[in-house]
Amino acid sequence: MELKKNPGADLENRKGLFLEIGLTVILVVALVAFNVKSFDQEEVEIMARTAMEEIEDVVIQTAEDTPPPPPPEQPEVATELTIVEDDAVIENELGIVDMGDNQNQAQEEFVPVEVVEEVEEVEEEIFTVVENDPEYPGGMESLYKYLGENIKYPSLAKENNITGKVYVTFVVEKDGSIANPRILRDIGGGCGQEAIRVVKSMPKWKPGKQRGKAVRVQFNLPVSFNLQ
Repeated sequence: MELKKNPGADLENRKGLFLEIGLTVILVVALVAFNVKSFDQEEVEIMARTAMEEIEDVVIQTAEDTPPPPPPEQPEVATELTIVEDDAVIENELGIVDMGDNQNQAQEEFVPVEVVEEVEEVEEEIFTVVENDPEYPGGMESLYKYLGENIKYPSLAKENNITGKVYVTFVVEKDGSIANPRILRDIGGGCGQEAIRVVKSMPKWKPGKQRGKAVRVQFNLPVSFNLQ
């Protein structure tokens, strides 16, 4: 038995309809896709513009200077006024004196004081040991002869039988003169004072020398006191 197709199930007759439906569907999808892309692009542009506006607002707010705080209020200082009567006597607290005609007179009498600077003299060294000792004129024999002829035995020393040696020290200067005589050891009875008197009256000595140059020399001299 041969099967036959149902005329209602034959698709060849509906081929044109299906083609129209397919084209319609493709056109609708294309339009929808185009509208979606346009919407997305506009939304992106709107969002970008919004972001730029927000950034500009932030920059403007940041760049705005903050106003300085107001200065603190200073307390008002009350000025106290003292009313002075016309007949009150006001003392001159500043000590200002009206010189008047005396000003010229004071200027004429003013004499500048000259300040003289004192030059401190440096004392030269006094030697105790030198190459050439100072010497009395004529030597030691002449010195002892001078002492024996010029010393006067003190009366107090005679009455008390005081005898012995008085040691006197002095400086022979560079010119041979005697300076700063003083007693190193005394025996009393006025013998020390007599020895100093005789030493001061001595003539100039021959000065001592160090390296061929006259120098100041300290000299110690024993002076004997003997009763005969």
